[in-house]
Amino acid sequence: MLNIDQLKFDEKGLIPAIVTDAVTGQVLTLAYMNKESLAISMEKGLTCFWSRSRGELWLKGETSGNYQHIVSITADCDGDALVVKVEKDGPACHTGTDSCFTHPVWESDDRHEFTLGMLMELIEGRKTDKKEGSYTTYLFEKGLDKILKKVGEECTEVIIAAKAADKKETVYEIADLAYHVMVLMIEAGISLEDIHSELASRHVIDHKVKQEKMTS
Repeated sequence: MLNIDQLKFDEKGLIPAIVTDAVTGQVLTLAYMNKESLAISMEKGLTCFWSRSRGELWLKGETSGNYQHIVSITADCDGDALVVKVEKDGPACHTGTDSCFTHPVWESDDRHEFTLGMLMELIEGRKTDKKEGSYTTYLFEKGLDKILKKVGEECTEVIIAAKAADKKETVYEIADLAYHVMVLMIEAGISLEDIHSELASRHVIDHKVKQEKMTS
């Protein structure tokens, strides 16, 4: 791993830090660190920046409570920029939005951005703001039993496709299953962050088990 002295700070002693959500991959903000704020960030496990406007250290969340818990800090190939992956306690932007990047400048007509977080927001919107003719809205209107029935049906379809060694069909059915599971998650009040945290805790346990086997 690199140490702080191997990083390249600019003439003002700063290095840009691109902060991203460790769960969704969403870019949250672009801020700047100096050696002191980076050291504090690493010591506390919380993002600390250098405020260029105020000319002082800025521990994110110190006044708002919207702390950013650092998962990892990675330098680019030149060592003059950082990507900081975090798990956030609240909005990253001072305006109250999850990300500071909210104003589209240009979008391709042929390629479209997609994330699981965006799909979850769309599904949730079909529950809160019902849209006539929407299959998702239909599922929410029918209720939990209908949603569970569809999850069960899609599980069966995945098994049949996988048993037939049909990769294309298996991918298709897994996508169907994932969608219906996400509908269930919204219905049950479960977030992607909840699932991420559960899987992450199991990863730690699995890692420890592997270490114990290696040393036994």
